Amino acid sequence: MARVSTSALNLFADPIQLTKDLVDIPSPSHHEKEIADAIETALRGLKDATGAELEVARFGNTVCARTNRGHASRVVLAGHIDTVPIADNVPHHIATNDEGEEVMWGCGTTDMKSGMAVYLHAFAELVAGDRAGELAHDLTLIAYECEEVSMEYNGLAHLQQDNPEWLEGDLALLGEPTGGIIEAGCQGTIRIRVTAHGTRAHSARAWLGSNATHTLAKTMAYLNEYTPREVTIDECTYKEGINIVKLESFVATNTIPDIAWMFVNFRFAPDRSTDEAMAHLLEVLHLEPSQERPYDQRDELAEPGAVTFEVDDVASAAMPGLGQPAARALVEAVGGNFRAKYGWTDVARFSEMGVPAVNFGCGDPGFAHKVDEQCPVSQITSVAGELMQYLTSK
Repeated sequence: MARVSTSALNLFADPIQLTKDLVDIPSPSHHEKEIADAIETALRGLKDATGAELEVARFGNTVCARTNRGHASRVVLAGHIDTVPIADNVPHHIATNDEGEEVMWGCGTTDMKSGMAVYLHAFAELVAGDRAGELAHDLTLIAYECEEVSMEYNGLAHLQQDNPEWLEGDLALLGEPTGGIIEAGCQGTIRIRVTAHGTRAHSARAWLGSNATHTLAKTMAYLNEYTPREVTIDECTYKEGINIVKLESFVATNTIPDIAWMFVNFRFAPDRSTDEAMAHLLEVLHLEPSQERPYDQRDELAEPGAVTFEVDDVASAAMPGLGQPAARALVEAVGGNFRAKYGWTDVARFSEMGVPAVNFGCGDPGFAHKVDEQCPVSQITSVAGELMQYLTSK
């Protein structure tokens, strides 16, 4: 398999070539050391060329760099360097698709080594390249580990907690695949486990038991009556939704179940805080905060016929922030193409710190994580050009 030497990563190369080089360094989650070494080596090479102007730091396998030129604004370019497990799709290959378009195939081409390549190239060119005199903002670059796995390992989350100064800026761009369109902000998400409690009995003598599934069905019925909200913020329309995403209840085919439970997921618009979103979700399900209790203590704490809940996951939403001056200039650079981001991304971490953030990268997100993951080569070029236009606009 073709490999890229960690000492040979050239940030000044065309972003298409840089994407190839990054893809050809395998970096599934928890195995980012080699690619982090390559990026750190390249960034420290820029520091050697620029002297004290550039600061480089590493935290685990998260690599950061920033300029300190005294510009009036700072833009953060952030992206994850891990991928999902490789599925015989490294190294990359380039071919022409059915539409006659040149396409790069390989793990990470879309999610998100093409976006990372564009960001690294722009950073290098504007810090130590031929266009260093054109930089209109101070820049921070963050290449972080473990985005594709459990939140506890996320490199950006660790930075936010332990070194939050690296996330500070006037606008943050996250290189998630967006097809070259700005996807502003993101939805928040709450997932709760709702449990109905009953008493087990033989189905031939059902009156001796209490059917937990029937009890849970009453709570489920509230969702049939629910009309999700749409809200427009900065000309971006976010659609909310509350849905059952998992449902379980079974003992035996001749037994009344004493436990029935479901995961309910609420995707909420960024004008709600997590507390406001939780209050709304409980209101819709006719639940009270006093009904919260750990699922593993259900037998000790719940009476037959009771319904309880446990919070399984909460992540805040991110405001789009397109009304901010730094964001307006980016919208102009991409020809006014923007939309709301559905789903959750790490832009929320910046939003929590008061930094407007958008998703902006290469590739169709529908190809992320697939065996045939791919990115149009022309899109890498166009996104790189738009980013450079933005970062050099006075």
